[in-house]
Amino acid sequence: MNDSNNKRLLTRSALTLAMLGALTGCGSDNDDTTVPSTNKPPQLSPAVGAKITGSCSDLLGFQYNNTVISSATLQEAGTLTVAHKPIGAHCLVQGYMEQRVSPVDGQTYQIGFEMRLPVDWNGRFLYQGNGGTDGNLVPATGQVGSSGPLTNALHDGFAVISSDAGHNASQNPMFGLDPQARINYGYGAITKLTPMAKNLIKTAYGKFPDRSYAGGTSNGGRHAMIAATRLGDQYDGILASTPGFHLPRAAAAQLYTAQQLRRVATDENDLSTALILSERKVLAKAILDRCDALDGVADGLVQDVEACRTAFDIHQHVPVCSSTRDGTCLSTEQIDVLVKIYRGPVNSAGQALYATQPFDPGLVGSNWASWKFESSVGTARDPVAVGIIFQVPPDPTVMQNSRQFAFNFNFDIDYPKLSATNEVYTESSMSFMMPPDELNLDKLRNHGGKMIVVQGTADGVFSVDDTQNWYDQLLQRYKNDAKGTAPEFARFFRIPGMNHTRDGIATDQFDALTALVNWVEYGQVPDKIIATARGTGNPSGQVNAELPPDWAPDRTRPLCPYPLIARYNGQGDSEKAENFSCKP
Repeated sequence: MNDSNNKRLLTRSALTLAMLGALTGCGSDNDDTTVPSTNKPPQLSPAVGAKITGSCSDLLGFQYNNTVISSATLQEAGTLTVAHKPIGAHCLVQGYMEQRVSPVDGQTYQIGFEMRLPVDWNGRFLYQGNGGTDGNLVPATGQVGSSGPLTNALHDGFAVISSDAGHNASQNPMFGLDPQARINYGYGAITKLTPMAKNLIKTAYGKFPDRSYAGGTSNGGRHAMIAATRLGDQYDGILASTPGFHLPRAAAAQLYTAQQLRRVATDENDLSTALILSERKVLAKAILDRCDALDGVADGLVQDVEACRTAFDIHQHVPVCSSTRDGTCLSTEQIDVLVKIYRGPVNSAGQALYATQPFDPGLVGSNWASWKFESSVGTARDPVAVGIIFQVPPDPTVMQNSRQFAFNFNFDIDYPKLSATNEVYTESSMSFMMPPDELNLDKLRNHGGKMIVVQGTADGVFSVDDTQNWYDQLLQRYKNDAKGTAPEFARFFRIPGMNHTRDGIATDQFDALTALVNWVEYGQVPDKIIATARGTGNPSGQVNAELPPDWAPDRTRPLCPYPLIARYNGQGDSEKAENFSCKP
Protein backbone atom coordinates (compact mmCIF):
# COMPACT_ATOMS: atom_id res chain seq x y z
CA MET A 1 0.00 0.00 0.00
CA ASN A 2 1.31 3.47 -0.77
CA ASP A 3 2.03 6.10 1.87
CA SER A 4 -1.22 8.06 1.50
CA ASN A 5 -3.29 4.92 1.93
CA ASN A 6 -1.19 3.89 4.91
CA LYS A 7 -1.99 7.25 6.52
CA ARG A 8 -5.68 6.78 5.75
CA LEU A 9 -5.91 3.27 7.20
CA LEU A 10 -3.20 3.11 9.83
CA THR A 11 -4.75 5.61 12.20
CA ARG A 12 -4.44 3.63 15.38
CA SER A 13 -1.62 4.29 17.76
CA ALA A 14 1.59 2.27 17.65
CA LEU A 15 0.80 0.99 21.13
CA THR A 16 -2.60 -0.32 20.04
CA LEU A 17 -1.07 -2.01 17.02
CA ALA A 18 1.53 -3.62 19.25
CA MET A 19 -1.23 -4.96 21.48
CA LEU A 20 -3.07 -6.30 18.45
CA GLY A 21 0.12 -7.89 17.26
CA ALA A 22 0.45 -9.70 20.56
CA LEU A 23 -3.05 -11.13 20.16
CA THR A 24 -2.86 -12.08 16.52
CA GLY A 25 -0.80 -14.24 14.26
CA CYS A 26 0.78 -13.57 10.91
CA GLY A 27 -2.58 -13.14 9.16
CA SER A 28 -2.08 -15.50 6.23
CA ASP A 29 -5.04 -16.78 4.26
CA ASN A 30 -4.63 -20.25 5.74
CA ASP A 31 -3.82 -19.20 9.33
CA ASP A 32 -5.78 -16.10 10.17
CA THR A 33 -4.85 -15.48 13.77
CA THR A 34 -3.87 -16.89 17.07
CA VAL A 35 -7.19 -17.39 18.87
CA PRO A 36 -7.30 -15.54 22.19
CA SER A 37 -8.35 -17.35 25.34
CA THR A 38 -11.61 -15.41 25.48
CA ASN A 39 -14.81 -16.84 24.02
CA LYS A 40 -15.06 -13.84 21.70
CA PRO A 41 -13.92 -14.12 18.07
CA PRO A 42 -10.33 -13.03 17.45
CA GLN A 43 -9.19 -9.61 16.28
CA LEU A 44 -7.80 -10.18 12.81
CA SER A 45 -4.34 -8.85 12.05
CA PRO A 46 -3.64 -6.23 9.37
CA ALA A 47 -2.76 -7.30 5.85
CA VAL A 48 0.88 -7.07 4.81
CA GLY A 49 1.70 -5.86 1.32
CA ALA A 50 3.96 -7.45 -1.28
CA LYS A 51 5.39 -6.79 -4.72
CA ILE A 52 4.32 -8.86 -7.69
CA THR A 53 6.86 -11.51 -8.61
CA GLY A 54 7.92 -11.83 -12.23
CA SER A 55 6.06 -10.23 -15.12
CA CYS A 56 2.37 -10.07 -15.95
CA SER A 57 2.87 -12.38 -18.92
CA ASP A 58 4.09 -15.10 -16.54
CA LEU A 59 0.49 -15.41 -15.33
CA LEU A 60 -0.53 -16.84 -18.71
CA GLY A 61 0.88 -20.10 -17.38
CA PHE A 62 -1.44 -20.19 -14.34
CA GLN A 63 -3.14 -23.56 -14.02
CA TYR A 64 -6.43 -24.21 -12.25
CA ASN A 65 -9.27 -26.67 -12.77
CA ASN A 66 -11.46 -25.84 -15.79
CA THR A 67 -9.84 -22.41 -16.06
CA VAL A 68 -8.33 -20.70 -19.11
CA ILE A 69 -6.22 -17.55 -18.90
CA SER A 70 -6.69 -15.76 -22.23
CA SER A 71 -4.58 -12.65 -21.59
CA ALA A 72 -2.29 -11.13 -18.98
CA THR A 73 -0.98 -7.64 -19.70
CA LEU A 74 0.64 -4.82 -17.78
CA GLN A 75 -1.48 -1.69 -17.36
CA GLU A 76 0.78 1.28 -16.76
CA ALA A 77 0.09 3.71 -13.93
CA GLY A 78 -2.57 6.19 -15.03
CA THR A 79 -4.23 3.84 -17.53
CA LEU A 80 -7.21 4.02 -15.19
CA THR A 81 -8.13 6.90 -12.91
CA VAL A 82 -10.56 7.57 -10.08
CA ALA A 83 -11.60 11.13 -9.16
CA HIS A 84 -8.96 12.36 -11.62
CA LYS A 85 -6.24 10.46 -9.72
CA PRO A 86 -4.09 7.84 -11.45
CA ILE A 87 -4.46 4.21 -10.45
CA GLY A 88 -1.14 2.43 -10.04
CA ALA A 89 0.43 -0.05 -12.44
CA HIS A 90 -1.23 -3.46 -12.36
CA CYS A 91 -1.59 -6.73 -14.25
CA LEU A 92 -4.88 -7.17 -16.08
CA VAL A 93 -5.65 -10.88 -16.29
CA GLN A 94 -8.67 -12.07 -18.27
CA GLY A 95 -10.01 -15.57 -18.66
CA TYR A 96 -12.91 -17.91 -18.09
CA MET A 97 -13.95 -20.98 -16.15
CA GLU A 98 -16.13 -23.98 -16.93
CA GLN A 99 -16.88 -23.48 -20.59
CA ARG A 100 -19.75 -25.74 -21.59
CA VAL A 101 -22.58 -26.20 -24.07
CA SER A 102 -26.05 -26.12 -22.55
CA PRO A 103 -28.18 -29.23 -23.17
CA VAL A 104 -31.26 -27.02 -22.81
CA ASP A 105 -30.72 -24.12 -25.21
CA GLY A 106 -27.54 -25.13 -27.07
CA GLN A 107 -25.72 -21.96 -26.03
CA THR A 108 -22.04 -21.96 -25.05
CA TYR A 109 -21.65 -20.64 -21.51
CA GLN A 110 -18.62 -19.84 -19.41
CA ILE A 111 -17.83 -17.81 -16.30
CA GLY A 112 -15.84 -14.89 -17.69
CA PHE A 113 -13.64 -12.91 -15.33
CA GLU A 114 -10.98 -10.29 -15.09
CA MET A 115 -8.54 -9.70 -12.29
CA ARG A 116 -6.45 -6.61 -11.69
CA LEU A 117 -3.35 -7.30 -9.64
CA PRO A 118 -1.37 -4.25 -8.43
CA VAL A 119 2.37 -4.30 -8.92
CA ASP A 120 2.51 -2.81 -5.41
CA TRP A 121 -0.09 -4.93 -3.57
CA ASN A 122 -1.54 -4.20 -0.12
CA GLY A 123 -2.10 -7.87 0.76
CA ARG A 124 -5.88 -7.67 0.31
CA PHE A 125 -8.32 -9.33 -2.11
CA LEU A 126 -11.74 -8.00 -3.10
CA TYR A 127 -14.46 -9.91 -4.91
CA GLN A 128 -16.45 -7.28 -6.81
CA GLY A 129 -20.07 -8.24 -7.27
CA ASN A 130 -21.72 -6.52 -10.23
CA GLY A 131 -25.26 -5.30 -10.78
CA GLY A 132 -28.35 -5.96 -12.83
CA THR A 133 -28.56 -9.24 -14.67
CA ASP A 134 -24.76 -9.24 -15.04
CA GLY A 135 -23.35 -10.52 -18.36
CA ASN A 136 -20.68 -7.85 -18.65
CA LEU A 137 -17.05 -7.84 -17.60
CA VAL A 138 -17.13 -4.61 -15.61
CA PRO A 139 -13.59 -3.33 -14.90
CA ALA A 140 -12.31 -4.88 -11.69
CA THR A 141 -11.63 -1.63 -9.85
CA GLY A 142 -13.53 -2.39 -6.66
CA GLN A 143 -15.89 0.56 -6.82
CA VAL A 144 -18.44 -0.49 -4.23
CA GLY A 145 -21.12 1.41 -2.39
CA SER A 146 -20.65 5.09 -3.11
CA SER A 147 -21.59 7.49 -5.85
CA GLY A 148 -18.81 9.73 -7.08
CA PRO A 149 -16.08 7.63 -5.43
CA LEU A 150 -12.89 9.44 -4.47
CA THR A 151 -11.00 6.16 -4.37
CA ASN A 152 -11.59 2.48 -5.05
CA ALA A 153 -10.11 -0.83 -3.99
CA LEU A 154 -7.67 -1.05 -6.89
CA HIS A 155 -6.40 2.47 -6.23
CA ASP A 156 -5.90 1.49 -2.59
CA GLY A 157 -3.81 -1.53 -3.61
CA PHE A 158 -6.30 -4.42 -3.48
CA ALA A 159 -6.22 -7.30 -5.95
CA VAL A 160 -9.74 -7.28 -7.43
CA ILE A 161 -11.79 -9.77 -9.43
CA SER A 162 -14.91 -9.02 -11.48
CA SER A 163 -17.02 -11.49 -13.44
CA ASP A 164 -19.94 -11.76 -15.85
CA ALA A 165 -21.56 -14.29 -13.44
CA GLY A 166 -21.61 -17.04 -16.06
CA HIS A 167 -23.12 -15.54 -19.20
CA ASN A 168 -22.34 -12.76 -21.67
CA ALA A 169 -24.32 -9.69 -22.62
CA SER A 170 -25.72 -11.25 -25.78
CA GLN A 171 -27.25 -14.00 -23.63
CA ASN A 172 -29.19 -11.53 -21.44
CA PRO A 173 -31.84 -12.33 -20.26
CA MET A 174 -32.30 -15.57 -22.17
CA PHE A 175 -29.62 -17.30 -20.12
CA GLY A 176 -32.55 -17.93 -17.78
CA LEU A 177 -33.46 -20.85 -20.02
CA ASP A 178 -30.35 -22.71 -18.86
CA PRO A 179 -30.61 -24.04 -15.29
CA GLN A 180 -26.85 -23.97 -14.62
CA ALA A 181 -26.56 -20.41 -15.94
CA ARG A 182 -29.27 -19.44 -13.47
CA ILE A 183 -27.33 -20.99 -10.60
CA ASN A 184 -24.05 -19.38 -11.69
CA TYR A 185 -25.79 -16.02 -11.76
CA GLY A 186 -27.19 -16.69 -8.30
CA TYR A 187 -24.25 -18.14 -6.41
CA GLY A 188 -22.22 -20.48 -8.63
CA ALA A 189 -19.88 -17.86 -10.05
CA ILE A 190 -18.73 -16.44 -6.72
CA THR A 191 -18.30 -19.85 -5.10
CA LYS A 192 -16.18 -21.10 -8.03
CA LEU A 193 -14.20 -17.92 -8.65
CA THR A 194 -13.22 -17.29 -5.03
CA PRO A 195 -10.74 -20.17 -4.59
CA MET A 196 -9.42 -19.71 -8.14
CA ALA A 197 -8.76 -16.02 -7.53
CA LYS A 198 -6.93 -16.69 -4.28
CA ASN A 199 -4.70 -19.23 -6.01
CA LEU A 200 -3.97 -16.78 -8.81
CA ILE A 201 -2.97 -14.24 -6.17
CA LYS A 202 -0.62 -16.79 -4.62
CA THR A 203 0.96 -17.38 -8.01
CA ALA A 204 1.40 -13.64 -8.55
CA TYR A 205 2.73 -12.66 -5.13
CA GLY A 206 4.00 -15.85 -3.54
CA LYS A 207 1.30 -15.90 -0.86
CA PHE A 208 -2.44 -16.03 -0.46
CA PRO A 209 -4.24 -12.79 0.43
CA ASP A 210 -3.92 -11.89 4.10
CA ARG A 211 -7.41 -10.43 4.10
CA SER A 212 -10.29 -11.14 1.75
CA TYR A 213 -13.31 -8.89 1.17
CA ALA A 214 -16.49 -9.15 -0.88
CA GLY A 215 -18.44 -6.09 -1.92
CA GLY A 216 -20.92 -4.83 -4.42
CA THR A 217 -23.98 -2.72 -5.05
CA SER A 218 -27.54 -3.78 -5.92
CA ASN A 219 -27.27 -7.32 -7.33
CA GLY A 220 -23.60 -6.98 -6.38
CA GLY A 221 -24.76 -6.31 -2.83
CA ARG A 222 -26.72 -9.53 -3.08
CA HIS A 223 -23.50 -11.29 -4.14
CA ALA A 224 -21.89 -9.87 -1.01
CA MET A 225 -24.72 -11.31 1.10
CA ILE A 226 -24.13 -14.65 -0.63
CA ALA A 227 -20.45 -14.43 0.33
CA ALA A 228 -21.42 -13.71 3.95
CA THR A 229 -23.53 -16.87 4.17
CA ARG A 230 -22.18 -19.44 1.70
CA LEU A 231 -18.53 -18.37 2.02
CA GLY A 232 -18.42 -16.82 5.47
CA ASP A 233 -15.22 -18.65 6.38
CA GLN A 234 -13.47 -17.51 3.20
CA TYR A 235 -14.07 -13.76 3.59
CA ASP A 236 -13.02 -11.42 6.38
CA GLY A 237 -15.10 -8.39 5.41
CA ILE A 238 -18.43 -7.97 3.63
CA LEU A 239 -19.67 -4.67 2.18
CA ALA A 240 -23.24 -5.11 0.97
CA SER A 241 -24.46 -1.87 -0.57
CA THR A 242 -28.15 -1.55 -1.48
CA PRO A 243 -28.38 -5.35 -1.44
CA GLY A 244 -31.13 -6.93 -3.51
CA PHE A 245 -30.78 -10.09 -1.47
CA HIS A 246 -34.45 -11.03 -1.92
CA LEU A 247 -34.30 -10.11 -5.58
CA PRO A 248 -37.07 -12.40 -6.92
CA ARG A 249 -39.52 -10.93 -4.40
CA ALA A 250 -38.39 -7.36 -5.11
CA ALA A 251 -38.69 -7.86 -8.88
CA ALA A 252 -42.21 -9.22 -8.48
CA ALA A 253 -43.04 -6.23 -6.28
CA GLN A 254 -42.05 -4.01 -9.18
CA LEU A 255 -44.70 -5.69 -11.33
CA TYR A 256 -47.24 -4.96 -8.60
CA THR A 257 -46.10 -1.33 -8.67
CA ALA A 258 -46.65 -1.23 -12.43
CA GLN A 259 -50.16 -2.60 -12.02
CA GLN A 260 -51.02 0.04 -9.45
CA LEU A 261 -49.53 2.92 -11.44
CA ARG A 262 -51.48 1.79 -14.50
CA ARG A 263 -54.69 2.56 -12.61
CA VAL A 264 -53.97 6.30 -12.54
CA ALA A 265 -51.67 6.76 -15.54
CA THR A 266 -53.15 8.94 -18.25
CA ASP A 267 -51.08 6.89 -20.71
CA GLU A 268 -50.38 3.28 -19.73
CA ASN A 269 -47.44 3.29 -22.15
CA ASP A 270 -45.86 6.02 -19.99
CA LEU A 271 -46.31 5.21 -16.33
CA SER A 272 -44.72 8.50 -15.29
CA THR A 273 -48.10 10.04 -16.15
CA ALA A 274 -49.41 8.32 -13.01
CA LEU A 275 -47.36 10.63 -10.80
CA ILE A 276 -45.66 13.48 -12.60
CA LEU A 277 -42.74 15.38 -11.08
CA SER A 278 -44.83 18.28 -9.79
CA GLU A 279 -47.10 15.79 -8.01
CA ARG A 280 -44.10 13.96 -6.54
CA LYS A 281 -42.89 17.33 -5.24
CA VAL A 282 -46.27 17.88 -3.56
CA LEU A 283 -45.91 14.53 -1.81
CA ALA A 284 -42.28 15.20 -0.87
CA LYS A 285 -43.17 18.60 0.64
CA ALA A 286 -45.93 17.02 2.69
CA ILE A 287 -43.47 14.44 4.06
CA LEU A 288 -40.91 17.14 4.87
CA ASP A 289 -43.49 19.34 6.52
CA ARG A 290 -44.28 16.56 8.97
CA CYS A 291 -40.93 14.81 9.35
CA ASP A 292 -37.98 17.02 8.41
CA ALA A 293 -37.50 18.69 11.81
CA LEU A 294 -37.95 15.49 13.84
CA ASP A 295 -34.15 15.12 13.97
CA GLY A 296 -33.62 18.62 15.35
CA VAL A 297 -33.19 20.68 12.19
CA ALA A 298 -35.20 21.35 9.01
CA ASP A 299 -32.63 20.57 6.34
CA GLY A 300 -34.46 18.71 3.58
CA LEU A 301 -33.62 15.26 5.00
CA VAL A 302 -35.74 12.85 7.01
CA GLN A 303 -33.30 11.22 9.41
CA ASP A 304 -35.87 9.95 11.90
CA VAL A 305 -37.42 7.33 9.65
CA GLU A 306 -39.29 5.59 12.46
CA ALA A 307 -40.92 8.71 13.90
CA CYS A 308 -41.97 9.72 10.39
CA ARG A 309 -44.00 6.54 10.01
CA THR A 310 -46.51 7.91 12.52
CA ALA A 311 -45.97 11.64 12.03
CA PHE A 312 -46.89 11.49 8.34
CA ASP A 313 -50.22 10.14 7.14
CA ILE A 314 -50.73 10.35 3.39
CA HIS A 315 -54.51 10.44 3.89
CA GLN A 316 -54.36 13.45 6.18
CA HIS A 317 -51.32 15.47 5.17
CA VAL A 318 -51.34 15.61 1.35
CA PRO A 319 -53.48 18.16 -0.54
CA VAL A 320 -56.34 16.33 -2.25
CA CYS A 321 -57.59 17.52 -5.63
CA SER A 322 -61.13 18.81 -5.53
CA SER A 323 -61.56 18.30 -9.25
CA THR A 324 -58.98 17.53 -11.95
CA ARG A 325 -55.27 16.94 -11.40
CA ASP A 326 -53.32 20.17 -11.87
CA GLY A 327 -49.94 19.36 -10.33
CA THR A 328 -50.67 21.02 -6.97
CA CYS A 329 -52.51 18.11 -5.36
CA LEU A 330 -53.08 14.36 -5.54
CA SER A 331 -56.32 12.68 -6.44
CA THR A 332 -57.89 10.20 -4.03
CA GLU A 333 -57.12 7.47 -6.58
CA GLN A 334 -53.44 8.45 -6.65
CA ILE A 335 -53.29 8.36 -2.87
CA ASP A 336 -54.84 4.89 -2.85
CA VAL A 337 -52.29 3.72 -5.43
CA LEU A 338 -49.39 5.12 -3.38
CA VAL A 339 -50.68 3.48 -0.20
CA LYS A 340 -50.72 0.11 -1.94
CA ILE A 341 -47.27 0.58 -3.54
CA TYR A 342 -45.67 1.56 -0.24
CA ARG A 343 -47.43 -1.30 1.55
CA GLY A 344 -46.09 -3.78 -1.00
CA PRO A 345 -47.70 -6.60 -2.99
CA VAL A 346 -50.23 -9.00 -1.51
CA ASN A 347 -52.10 -11.97 -2.88
CA SER A 348 -55.87 -12.40 -2.78
CA ALA A 349 -55.63 -13.76 0.78
CA GLY A 350 -53.93 -10.55 1.88
CA GLN A 351 -50.57 -12.24 2.47
CA ALA A 352 -47.65 -9.81 2.23
CA LEU A 353 -45.24 -10.95 -0.50
CA TYR A 354 -42.49 -8.36 -0.04
CA ALA A 355 -41.74 -5.51 2.34
CA THR A 356 -43.19 -2.10 3.06
CA GLN A 357 -41.33 1.09 2.08
CA PRO A 358 -40.95 4.27 4.15
CA PHE A 359 -42.24 7.52 2.70
CA ASP A 360 -39.16 9.63 1.94
CA PRO A 361 -38.84 12.93 0.04
CA GLY A 362 -36.13 11.36 -2.13
CA LEU A 363 -38.95 10.09 -4.33
CA VAL A 364 -38.53 13.28 -6.39
CA GLY A 365 -35.29 11.81 -7.76
CA SER A 366 -35.12 10.74 -11.39
CA ASN A 367 -33.40 7.51 -10.30
CA TRP A 368 -36.46 6.62 -8.18
CA ALA A 369 -38.73 7.48 -11.09
CA SER A 370 -36.76 5.38 -13.56
CA TRP A 371 -37.18 2.24 -11.46
CA LYS A 372 -40.87 2.77 -10.76
CA PHE A 373 -41.99 3.94 -14.19
CA GLU A 374 -39.59 2.26 -16.63
CA SER A 375 -37.81 -0.75 -15.13
CA SER A 376 -41.09 -2.12 -13.78
CA VAL A 377 -42.33 -2.72 -17.33
CA GLY A 378 -39.23 -2.75 -19.56
CA THR A 379 -37.21 -5.53 -21.18
CA ALA A 380 -33.98 -4.74 -19.32
CA ARG A 381 -35.07 -5.34 -15.74
CA ASP A 382 -37.96 -6.67 -13.73
CA PRO A 383 -40.45 -8.35 -16.08
CA VAL A 384 -37.78 -10.34 -17.93
CA ALA A 385 -36.01 -11.21 -14.68
CA VAL A 386 -39.24 -12.59 -13.23
CA GLY A 387 -40.50 -14.27 -16.39
CA ILE A 388 -37.28 -15.70 -17.83
CA ILE A 389 -34.65 -15.92 -15.09
CA PHE A 390 -36.65 -16.54 -11.91
CA GLN A 391 -39.86 -18.41 -12.60
CA VAL A 392 -40.28 -22.11 -13.40
CA PRO A 393 -40.89 -22.78 -16.16
CA PRO A 394 -39.35 -19.73 -17.88
CA ASP A 395 -41.41 -17.88 -20.46
CA PRO A 396 -39.20 -16.52 -23.28
CA THR A 397 -42.16 -14.69 -24.84
CA VAL A 398 -41.91 -12.05 -22.10
CA MET A 399 -39.37 -10.25 -24.31
CA GLN A 400 -42.08 -9.64 -26.91
CA ASN A 401 -44.33 -7.69 -24.55
CA SER A 402 -42.82 -7.13 -21.13
CA ARG A 403 -45.33 -4.39 -20.31
CA GLN A 404 -48.32 -6.69 -20.67
CA PHE A 405 -46.51 -9.41 -18.73
CA ALA A 406 -46.13 -6.97 -15.86
CA PHE A 407 -49.72 -5.81 -16.06
CA ASN A 408 -51.08 -9.38 -16.23
CA PHE A 409 -48.85 -10.95 -13.56
CA ASN A 410 -51.10 -12.82 -11.13
CA PHE A 411 -49.92 -12.89 -7.53
CA ASP A 412 -52.00 -15.99 -6.76
CA ILE A 413 -51.01 -18.04 -9.79
CA ASP A 414 -47.70 -16.60 -11.05
CA TYR A 415 -45.90 -15.56 -7.86
CA PRO A 416 -45.59 -19.20 -6.62
CA LYS A 417 -43.63 -19.97 -9.81
CA LEU A 418 -40.68 -18.16 -8.20
CA SER A 419 -40.49 -21.02 -5.69
CA ALA A 420 -41.27 -23.78 -8.17
CA THR A 421 -39.00 -26.51 -9.52
CA ASN A 422 -39.34 -29.27 -12.12
CA GLU A 423 -37.20 -32.01 -13.64
CA VAL A 424 -35.14 -29.47 -15.63
CA TYR A 425 -35.03 -26.58 -13.15
CA THR A 426 -34.29 -28.45 -9.95
CA GLU A 427 -33.43 -25.34 -7.92
CA SER A 428 -35.88 -22.46 -7.54
CA SER A 429 -34.95 -18.79 -7.71
CA MET A 430 -35.76 -18.47 -4.02
CA SER A 431 -32.94 -20.95 -3.51
CA PHE A 432 -30.30 -19.90 -6.02
CA MET A 433 -30.76 -16.13 -5.67
CA MET A 434 -31.21 -15.66 -1.94
CA PRO A 435 -28.68 -16.18 0.85
CA PRO A 436 -29.24 -19.57 2.48
CA ASP A 437 -30.02 -19.39 6.19
CA GLU A 438 -29.54 -15.63 5.93
CA LEU A 439 -29.58 -15.03 9.69
CA ASN A 440 -26.73 -17.48 10.33
CA LEU A 441 -23.49 -15.53 10.04
CA ASP A 442 -21.58 -17.77 12.45
CA LYS A 443 -18.84 -18.65 9.95
CA LEU A 444 -18.12 -15.00 9.27
CA ARG A 445 -18.40 -13.93 12.91
CA ASN A 446 -16.48 -16.80 14.49
CA HIS A 447 -13.19 -16.16 12.70
CA GLY A 448 -13.32 -12.41 13.28
CA GLY A 449 -15.08 -11.28 10.11
CA LYS A 450 -17.16 -8.11 9.89
CA MET A 451 -20.03 -6.86 7.74
CA ILE A 452 -21.31 -3.42 6.75
CA VAL A 453 -24.66 -3.00 4.97
CA VAL A 454 -25.71 0.39 3.54
CA GLN A 455 -28.90 1.45 1.76
CA GLY A 456 -30.86 4.55 0.84
CA THR A 457 -34.26 5.21 2.37
CA ALA A 458 -35.68 6.32 -1.01
CA ASP A 459 -34.62 3.24 -2.97
CA GLY A 460 -36.98 2.79 -5.89
CA VAL A 461 -36.58 -0.97 -6.27
CA PHE A 462 -35.16 -2.69 -3.16
CA SER A 463 -37.02 -1.62 -0.05
CA VAL A 464 -34.84 -0.38 2.80
CA ASP A 465 -37.52 -1.83 5.09
CA ASP A 466 -36.73 -5.29 3.73
CA THR A 467 -33.07 -4.87 4.68
CA GLN A 468 -34.07 -3.35 8.01
CA ASN A 469 -36.38 -6.30 8.74
CA TRP A 470 -33.47 -8.67 8.09
CA TYR A 471 -31.22 -6.70 10.42
CA ASP A 472 -33.89 -6.58 13.14
CA GLN A 473 -34.05 -10.36 12.98
CA LEU A 474 -30.25 -10.56 13.04
CA LEU A 475 -30.25 -8.47 16.23
CA GLN A 476 -32.61 -11.00 17.80
CA ARG A 477 -30.68 -14.00 16.47
CA TYR A 478 -27.47 -12.90 18.20
CA LYS A 479 -29.04 -11.03 21.11
CA ASN A 480 -27.69 -13.27 23.86
CA ASP A 481 -24.81 -14.89 21.99
CA ALA A 482 -21.68 -15.09 24.14
CA LYS A 483 -19.46 -14.95 21.07
CA GLY A 484 -20.85 -11.61 20.04
CA THR A 485 -24.08 -9.71 19.47
CA ALA A 486 -24.93 -8.61 15.93
CA PRO A 487 -23.61 -5.02 16.23
CA GLU A 488 -20.23 -6.42 17.25
CA PHE A 489 -19.74 -7.88 13.77
CA ALA A 490 -22.50 -6.54 11.49
CA ARG A 491 -23.80 -2.97 11.14
CA PHE A 492 -26.53 -1.47 8.97
CA PHE A 493 -26.47 2.16 7.81
CA ARG A 494 -29.43 3.96 6.24
CA ILE A 495 -28.81 6.89 3.89
CA PRO A 496 -31.72 9.36 4.04
CA GLY A 497 -33.03 10.52 0.68
CA MET A 498 -30.78 8.27 -1.41
CA ASN A 499 -32.30 6.45 -4.36
CA HIS A 500 -31.19 3.05 -5.63
CA THR A 501 -27.39 2.91 -5.10
CA ARG A 502 -26.95 6.68 -5.58
CA ASP A 503 -28.57 10.06 -6.30
CA GLY A 504 -31.83 11.35 -4.92
CA ILE A 505 -31.76 14.18 -2.37
CA ALA A 506 -28.92 12.81 -0.29
CA THR A 507 -25.35 12.84 0.95
CA ASP A 508 -24.39 9.80 -1.11
CA GLN A 509 -20.59 10.03 -1.30
CA PHE A 510 -18.82 8.01 1.39
CA ASP A 511 -16.08 5.43 1.92
CA ALA A 512 -17.52 2.36 3.61
CA LEU A 513 -14.73 0.11 2.35
CA THR A 514 -12.07 1.91 4.39
CA ALA A 515 -14.42 1.82 7.40
CA LEU A 516 -14.75 -1.94 6.91
CA VAL A 517 -10.98 -2.50 6.61
CA ASN A 518 -10.38 -0.43 9.74
CA TRP A 519 -12.96 -2.51 11.61
CA VAL A 520 -11.72 -5.89 10.37
CA GLU A 521 -8.00 -5.29 10.71
CA TYR A 522 -7.61 -2.58 13.37
CA GLY A 523 -10.67 -3.04 15.56
CA GLN A 524 -12.01 0.46 14.83
CA VAL A 525 -15.77 0.06 15.30
CA PRO A 526 -17.70 2.12 12.71
CA ASP A 527 -19.80 4.29 15.00
CA LYS A 528 -20.45 6.57 12.02
CA ILE A 529 -19.46 6.98 8.38
CA ILE A 530 -19.16 10.51 7.03
CA ALA A 531 -21.11 11.11 3.81
CA THR A 532 -20.90 14.15 1.52
CA ALA A 533 -23.32 15.74 -0.94
CA ARG A 534 -22.07 15.86 -4.53
CA GLY A 535 -22.74 19.50 -5.29
CA THR A 536 -20.96 21.79 -7.73
CA GLY A 537 -17.21 21.35 -7.61
CA ASN A 538 -17.27 17.87 -6.11
CA PRO A 539 -13.75 16.42 -6.52
CA SER A 540 -15.10 13.21 -8.04
CA GLY A 541 -16.29 15.16 -11.07
CA GLN A 542 -19.71 13.50 -10.68
CA VAL A 543 -22.20 16.14 -9.58
CA ASN A 544 -25.73 15.38 -8.38
CA ALA A 545 -27.71 18.01 -10.28
CA GLU A 546 -30.90 17.30 -8.31
CA LEU A 547 -29.66 18.60 -4.96
CA PRO A 548 -31.66 21.54 -3.53
CA PRO A 549 -30.10 24.95 -4.24
CA ASP A 550 -30.10 25.88 -0.54
CA TRP A 551 -27.76 22.99 0.36
CA ALA A 552 -24.06 23.65 0.72
CA PRO A 553 -22.48 21.86 -2.26
CA ASP A 554 -20.22 19.95 0.14
CA ARG A 555 -22.78 19.28 2.88
CA THR A 556 -21.74 16.42 5.15
CA ARG A 557 -23.74 14.13 7.41
CA PRO A 558 -22.86 11.18 9.60
CA LEU A 559 -24.37 7.91 8.45
CA CYS A 560 -25.38 6.23 11.69
CA PRO A 561 -25.52 2.53 12.56
CA TYR A 562 -29.15 1.47 12.85
CA PRO A 563 -31.18 2.06 14.97
CA LEU A 564 -29.34 5.32 15.78
CA ILE A 565 -30.07 8.40 13.70
CA ALA A 566 -28.19 11.62 12.98
CA ARG A 567 -29.55 14.34 15.28
CA TYR A 568 -28.53 17.99 15.18
CA ASN A 569 -26.65 19.04 18.30
CA GLY A 570 -28.52 22.35 18.47
CA GLN A 571 -25.63 24.61 17.58
CA GLY A 572 -23.03 25.02 14.87
CA ASP A 573 -23.26 24.96 11.09
CA SER A 574 -25.99 22.50 10.14
CA GLU A 575 -24.23 21.84 6.84
CA LYS A 576 -21.41 20.02 8.67
CA ALA A 577 -21.44 16.49 10.04
CA GLU A 578 -19.46 17.54 13.10
CA ASN A 579 -22.56 19.24 14.47
CA PHE A 580 -24.63 16.05 14.40
CA SER A 581 -24.49 13.03 16.71
CA CYS A 582 -25.72 9.48 16.27
CA LYS A 583 -28.42 9.05 18.89
CA PRO A 584 -31.61 7.02 19.49
